[in-house]
Amino acid sequence: MEQVSTNRSFGGEQGVYKHVSAATGTEMTFSVFVPPHQTGTKMPVIWYLSGLTCTHANVTEKAEFRRICAELGLIFVAPDTSPRGEGVPDDPAGAYDFGLGAGFYVDATQAPFDRHYRMWSYITVELPAIVADNFPADMGRQSIMGHSMGGHGALTIALRHPGRYASVSAFAPIVAPSQVPWGEKALTGYLGEDRETWRRHDAVALIEDGARVSELLVDQGSADNFLAQELRPELLESACRAAGIALTLNLREGYDHSYYFISTFMADHLRWHAARLSKD
Repeated sequence: MEQVSTNRSFGGEQGVYKHVSAATGTEMTFSVFVPPHQTGTKMPVIWYLSGLTCTHANVTEKAEFRRICAELGLIFVAPDTSPRGEGVPDDPAGAYDFGLGAGFYVDATQAPFDRHYRMWSYITVELPAIVADNFPADMGRQSIMGHSMGGHGALTIALRHPGRYASVSAFAPIVAPSQVPWGEKALTGYLGEDRETWRRHDAVALIEDGARVSELLVDQGSADNFLAQELRPELLESACRAAGIALTLNLREGYDHSYYFISTFMADHLRWHAARLSKD
C-alpha cells in the first residue's frame, strides 16, 4: 500500500492510498480520514460509497465530513467506484453510466468485465482487511452509507451482511436497479440477462426476498432530476412498510442530486451512525 498524499485537518489526517488489488487485478485508490486519537485507541469505521462518474475524491473534496468525524471519533473510508487502468474495459459507447466510474458494486460474471469488475469482493472482503491491518479501526463497529449508485451499494451490502454494520444510510439511492434504466443496463452488462441473478444486487428485491436490517435512513432531494425515473424511493418505502423495517425517508425540498445536497445533510447522517455505533 502506497500513501500518495496526506493532509491534516481538524486534528486528524486525510490520506490517499494506492495498492494493487487482488480482487480487481488493477491498482485501486482509496482515501481514509483518521480523527485525532490517543495511541492504541481503536475507532469505529464509516464506509462511504460514491455514485456514477465519481472517484474517492468527490466525497473527500466536497462532502464536509472531517469536522464531524473528528468530533465523533469516526474513521471515514472512501473507495473508488470501479477498477481503472490499462486493459480495463469501458462502456463501448463511452457512456457515463456503465464501465469506468460505474462499477455498481457487483462482481461481474460477463466477459469482458468479469476479469476486473469485482467491486463487491473489493468492498466487502479485500479493502476491509487492508483497513483493519493499517489503521486504528475497530472492525467490530462499522457502518455504511453512500450516494446514488453508492447508496445502492450500501443498501445491498448491508442487507446481505446482517450483523456486520451497526447502521446503513443513503443519499438519493438507486433502490431498485432491476426496475430502472441505470440498473437494467448495468446489471445486464455485468451479470447477464437472467433477472433472477439481479435480485441479490437490488435492495427492494432483497427485502422482498427476506433480507432485513432494523432501520434505514434515506435523504432525497425533491428537485433531483433522477428522482422519478432512476431513484424511485417510493419502492423502498413500500418494501420497508411490508417488511416492518423502520425507514426514515427525508424528502428535502428544493435539493438536487449534487454534493451541495450531500454536504448539507452529511453531519445529520454521521451523527445518526455514531449514535448506533455507540450502542452495546
